[in-house]
Amino acid sequence: MARSLRIGITGPIGCGKSTVAHWLGERPGVVVIDADRVARDVLAAGTPELDAVYVRFGGDLRAPDGALDRAALGRMVFADPAALRDLEAIVHPAVRPRILAALEAAEVADAPAVVIEAIKLVEGGLADLCDEVWLVTCGPDVQLERLVGRGTPEAEGRERIAAQGDLAARLRPAASRVLDTNDAPSTVRSRALDLFGRARAAH
Repeated sequence: MARSLRIGITGPIGCGKSTVAHWLGERPGVVVIDADRVARDVLAAGTPELDAVYVRFGGDLRAPDGALDRAALGRMVFADPAALRDLEAIVHPAVRPRILAALEAAEVADAPAVVIEAIKLVEGGLADLCDEVWLVTCGPDVQLERLVGRGTPEAEGRERIAAQGDLAARLRPAASRVLDTNDAPSTVRSRALDLFGRARAAH
């Protein structure tokens, strides 16, 4: 039995990683693993990682229903690189085993392909698990427009884009394929599915 094709998807905020992963996930049998969703599960109520977050960042982050105030935590770590490193040190060690378990489950289910979507795909070592790394890119104006369209205030959107620096350039050496998403969604979708077809043929 052939091993599932593993595609890692990464890229700057607002460039469409989740959309591309969703399109690939519509293909028969393709499994999508969203690293952000896994990280959210790691910080679910009652987990030791969430307790560690409260110890490090304060109990004020506990919402009235007992859940984590993720927006407040996000604002805290966004403004403080040291705090972000501390949060990643709590969360990332618990994320990788869950992703490995999801990969194993996909293999057992004989999935033709598995897509791992993660902004920290390369830095977090997840790219090493993949046959291909896709870098999803777009222009800064498109980034900002999409962030604002998702409800992010324009000033905050500009700050978030600036904070990532030239992430695409830093990730490009690790990329097997680069997918530009500046064009209309229908055009980008066709391009993504064409790349997927090539990846499967090469696997």
